[in-house]
Amino acid sequence: MKKLALLIAIFAATAFGAAAQKFALVDMEYVLGNVPAYEMANEQLNQISQRWQKEVEAVAKEAETMYKNYQGDMVFLTDVQKKKKEEEIVAKEKEAAELRQKYFGPDGELYKKRQSLMKPIQDDVYNAVKKVAEERGYQCIFDRASSADIIFASPRIDVSNEVLEKLGYSK
Repeated sequence: MKKLALLIAIFAATAFGAAAQKFALVDMEYVLGNVPAYEMANEQLNQISQRWQKEVEAVAKEAETMYKNYQGDMVFLTDVQKKKKEEEIVAKEKEAAELRQKYFGPDGELYKKRQSLMKPIQDDVYNAVKKVAEERGYQCIFDRASSADIIFASPRIDVSNEVLEKLGYSK
């Protein structure tokens, strides 16, 4: 009798623990590609990046020109003049490197600008995904775009269009 009661208890625990879990997929590239604010922010970041890149390249080109002029004039310069010119060239190269770091470094201006433009959009998308998950009873929603491990997934579990609807963009 004890064995039968133990067997029933184990079976009941297993049955409750093995309740079907619902999950879904969302294609973040698709969702973000259909959010006009994201496209505008990307375009703005590209323009800023190009402008800063031109600025960095101009300073680097100036250093390169200084070096070429130095090489051409080197035979006419005294040791003191050579040293001064070399210091000027090194200073200009350092200025270009510092500018590149300032704009494009890990904590540079481009990173900060990207954070300020993209974070609100990403938060809105996250909240929309969360709402869909709560309303439909999903325990987990995977990003199809960033997961190379997903070989096939039924279109029935893709909630990308529902997320777009929550954001106010119907497809």
